Amino acid sequence: MKKRIVVIGAGFGGLGAAARLAASGHHVTLVEQLDKLGGRGYVFEQDGFSFDAGPTIITAPWMFDDIWNKAGKRREDYVEFSKCDPFYRIFDHEHVPFDYNDDEMFILSEIDRRNPADKRGYLNFVHMAKRIFDKGFVELADKPFHTVADMLRVAPDLIKLQSYKSVYRLVSNYVQDPFLRQVFSFHPLLVGGNPFDTTSIYAMIHYLEREWGVWYAMGGTGKLVAAFGRLIEELGGEVLLEAPVERIVVEDGPDGKPRATGVALSDGRVIPADAVVSNADVAHTYTKLIDPKYRKVMTDGKMERTRYAMSLVVIYFGTKKRYAHEGLLAHHNILLGPRYKGLLDDIFHNKGRLADDFSLYLHMPTITDPTIAPEGHESFYVLSPVPNLKSGISWEQHASSYRDAIMQHLEDHYLPDLQANLVTEKFVDPRYFRDRLHAAQGSAFSVEPILTQSAWFRPHNRSQDVPNLYLVGAGTHPGAGLPGVLSSAKIADDLIGPA
Repeated sequence: MKKRIVVIGAGFGGLGAAARLAASGHHVTLVEQLDKLGGRGYVFEQDGFSFDAGPTIITAPWMFDDIWNKAGKRREDYVEFSKCDPFYRIFDHEHVPFDYNDDEMFILSEIDRRNPADKRGYLNFVHMAKRIFDKGFVELADKPFHTVADMLRVAPDLIKLQSYKSVYRLVSNYVQDPFLRQVFSFHPLLVGGNPFDTTSIYAMIHYLEREWGVWYAMGGTGKLVAAFGRLIEELGGEVLLEAPVERIVVEDGPDGKPRATGVALSDGRVIPADAVVSNADVAHTYTKLIDPKYRKVMTDGKMERTRYAMSLVVIYFGTKKRYAHEGLLAHHNILLGPRYKGLLDDIFHNKGRLADDFSLYLHMPTITDPTIAPEGHESFYVLSPVPNLKSGISWEQHASSYRDAIMQHLEDHYLPDLQANLVTEKFVDPRYFRDRLHAAQGSAFSVEPILTQSAWFRPHNRSQDVPNLYLVGAGTHPGAGLPGVLSSAKIADDLIGPA
């Protein structure tokens, strides 16, 4: 039966769900509080530059193709993907690079320059990562965990795969060199996890990249967002921008169970619905949009006790100098600092202090796509993981000095004369995620991916309180990152079913 479905939030989880559900024959209305689609994938346009606010790393590109195929269309007719090589250039704290891609012989040659004794161990790690990938991604990523039985059914396999270990501990079983341990264990940071705390199931990201590559959407991630918007409207979906949701309208159904009957917008409009899909932050969805009397499981207390992932400082900037020609940097660069575990402890364990040192991700997309900046200019963003707002750090006090330290570090070691060549800049910190994206504690990745907050332990894709409310995005199963949120969209589509 054709249903009226309202999707709240136009991040990639909401976009994927809206497109899939429209392709399934439902009447879909997508409501977004901001002036543009994208959520965390918003685009900042400034002084002739386009800056992707959020995800820049596309893995498993077939997951996008699958959505377009479901709609009877071809993704490549809407947006082009370009493969990155290397996937990442990773610099140690002495600024010596290590390139990483999906060519096993090339990776072994890079390991050989660092520690030849680790080549055999790396191959054994890849074998283990494939086993984890086959179970954790291929088999389970797009399957809901709604009952304890769902969890118990896979528990023996997860134990065999050593899911009780952290990613760092698993890597350390195979690789001995301290720097190489960082190279092959940093992936949980891409989804908001601490490599020393995150279950080793997330080692599957390493194999996922090897299987399908790391890609870039030409024109920026914003072009991919725009492609989704076009697809949804072509499928008959309705898109409402600058339409903040005040509450999800919930009423007691004939069976006595709460039912979502629509959403009320802040301008007073009420959009009726047979089902609601929320891509809003999970804590915001429950504590701000649903009356507490309808929440017996996802209470305010439960949301408060949840551990939320780290936050970020991101500086978007453009230069009048082309640094790509100098050959030092790649498209995706990871700049590791002198500390690893100590810095991660400072970031994740809410010690109430901002570390003096940092490790950074430096994105230089104009090396692949000069069109996103004025001619002859370079576009960047630099990202630093920082504690979320539970730490109590005052960004009013620290923002300026932290920005200056990062930019000076880049100028000293990677981008000579950077500040003399700056022509535009935009700075965001944890307040952005709290105030603009309604993210609990200013987290950039929602619920932290630790073992006790994964699969069945994570907020469910179908609400335990309101049965026709579905959750997609970083805060629900399987978690953050583009493959994760697109998997959650597929789960929602499967649960609701075709018209």
